[in-house]
Amino acid sequence: MDARFNFYGNPVTAKNMKYLLSAGKATDSVLPTATQELVKIRASQINGCAACTDMHTKDAAHAGESAVRLNLIAAWREATVFTDAERAALELTEQGTRLADGGGVTDEVWANAAKHYDEDQLASLVFLIAIINAWNRLNAIVRQPAGDYQPGQWT
Repeated sequence: MDARFNFYGNPVTAKNMKYLLSAGKATDSVLPTATQELVKIRASQINGCAACTDMHTKDAAHAGESAVRLNLIAAWREATVFTDAERAALELTEQGTRLADGGGVTDEVWANAAKHYDEDQLASLVFLIAIINAWNRLNAIVRQPAGDYQPGQWT
């Protein structure tokens, strides 16, 4: 399968992608790497973004994430391998990603995340969720193919 559109061959999209990449880098030093990848993977799974799921599972594995944890992200509620903080981030990710389902982010989910993350970390988590959802939508719209990504390829 080929993508409908080449992001990298168009100067307008290349410029916009540069800014989106830059926005994503602002969260890199504030949140643990494992949490960032869990959030990116879970949102990508929900959105059906194969390209982002491929990228972030490979990047997480390359950074030392275990296969068990990667395989259980979609079923994190029933899994015992995630910390309470990671579980709070995953729940916030799910509600922040499923806004169109009508529930929004509940006060309970926000309060739980606030128990585990300080204000800077919460801000980064919110932006991370928004940014990965933007990437998911870009890739889904153009049907970006997945499977060939190599860890670190786009960093």
